[in-house]
Amino acid sequence: MTKAKLGIIGGSGVYELPGLKNPRWEHVPTPWGEPSDQLHFGEIGDLELVFLPRHGRGHRVPPSDINYRANIDALKRVGVTDVISISAVGSFREDLSPGTFVLVDQFFDRTFARKKSFFGVGCVAHVAFSHPVSPGFADHVEAAARAENIRVHRGGTYLAMEGPQFSTLAESLLYKSWGCDVIGMTNMPEAKLAREAELCYCTVAMVTDYDCWHPDHGDVDVPSILKIVAENADNARRLVLRLATDFPREHQPCPIGSDRALDTAIITPPEARDPDLVAKLDAVAGRVLKG
Repeated sequence: MTKAKLGIIGGSGVYELPGLKNPRWEHVPTPWGEPSDQLHFGEIGDLELVFLPRHGRGHRVPPSDINYRANIDALKRVGVTDVISISAVGSFREDLSPGTFVLVDQFFDRTFARKKSFFGVGCVAHVAFSHPVSPGFADHVEAAARAENIRVHRGGTYLAMEGPQFSTLAESLLYKSWGCDVIGMTNMPEAKLAREAELCYCTVAMVTDYDCWHPDHGDVDVPSILKIVAENADNARRLVLRLATDFPREHQPCPIGSDRALDTAIITPPEARDPDLVAKLDAVAGRVLKG
């Protein structure tokens, strides 16, 4: 079996991960450009962890300018097998109140200004994405949250909007009527790219507000969100530390095949593939391209 290596993508308010043994920040170049920041390596027990602040330290990169391909490639390139994505979100449900951690299992992608695939002209691939979250991995995340007495809800649909502006009232009411549970700006195309890179992926959506649909809460504003973000960030760090402590040291095969997503996905025959693009796919798709 493959040795497990846990990747953590930290969203708003989660810019570092204290408590690791042998910590170090390291620049990891990728053929897709620069990641949001250096990667922070460390250990919990005998498990290796790799942390990446999605917006960079100091929250310098807005959602639409994040180099999602570079971020996922960098994590794959250093041997990460499983990625937990920590993200601040608004809620469309009264019962998913600020402070709740939602382990979403579906996404609705409303973004339009982002590079959404590693593949393209010269090497075409279509990965299965009906179930975007690895359920076995989510089981471990849920167990860690409950062990730390963190308010957690299993399941839900995350609507990914482009941003950086918050929703209009009309948009918020529409998304709520569609049955979406939370809204954020960063998990797409991140989850799609993680699937193309054959990484098991799980989102922890940290509720900070009720978007703007709620008649008793009004507009979303940054000062109110930052207060909840700070509280959520402490719980997020406790969650990750507990997850890492209890996480299997050998990578467990994904029950929905996230870690074998490219087995039948590449449609371009070897003789027709663009060698330059194939070279860029060395980390993401090397397992199947070299075979």
